[in-house]
Amino acid sequence: MQAYLVRIWVPDRPGALGQVATAIGLVGGDVVGIDILDRGAGKAIDELVVTIDSADDLDRMIAAIDAIDGVDIEEVRPIEGERPEPTLVVLAKAARIVEADAENRLEQLCREALTLLEGGWAAAVSLDNSGLLVELGEAPSADWLAAFVVGSSHLTAADALMSAPPDLAWSFLESRNLAIAVGGRSSAFRPREREELALLTRIGAAMLAPSHV
Repeated sequence: MQAYLVRIWVPDRPGALGQVATAIGLVGGDVVGIDILDRGAGKAIDELVVTIDSADDLDRMIAAIDAIDGVDIEEVRPIEGERPEPTLVVLAKAARIVEADAENRLEQLCREALTLLEGGWAAAVSLDNSGLLVELGEAPSADWLAAFVVGSSHLTAADALMSAPPDLAWSFLESRNLAIAVGGRSSAFRPREREELALLTRIGAAMLAPSHV
């Protein structure tokens, strides 16, 4: 039995998600988790956790979802191990930030943000000197990332998102003059994920060591 994360766009109407779940069940899949990431313009973006028995079942599941009118698949990828309930995931991450040694909390914040958003890299950017204080994974060049984050600091949230690559998410820690950025994944970051990052960085900002002020 293999678990997969299936991110889909569905019409925002009663019964649409039920159609998807029924189609998955008819080809031998079992929907064991549902998370609504965004809603608007008549569409909802949902993440399903689905368990299936074989690669053949995966192909049939994808075909069955594709056959539903108005439903589009954004991403399908395997999940290793169990996928905890989202609320517990965020609480556990906050606890690890708080429990980390003071001098390591900024790196811990970046690490938790990286895994929360399932990105390929994360970085902490100083808005004082445009340098990277933490870099996890292969982030863009320090000059580009610092310039982008610093340049977007004066924009409204809506304007900043319009100018940003869809696979880049960031959050300002204004009290510490820092920003946390995450990127490098195949699917776009959604508003709820960006809000999760903002809330996690607020927790981190309150707990950072004085050396990070």
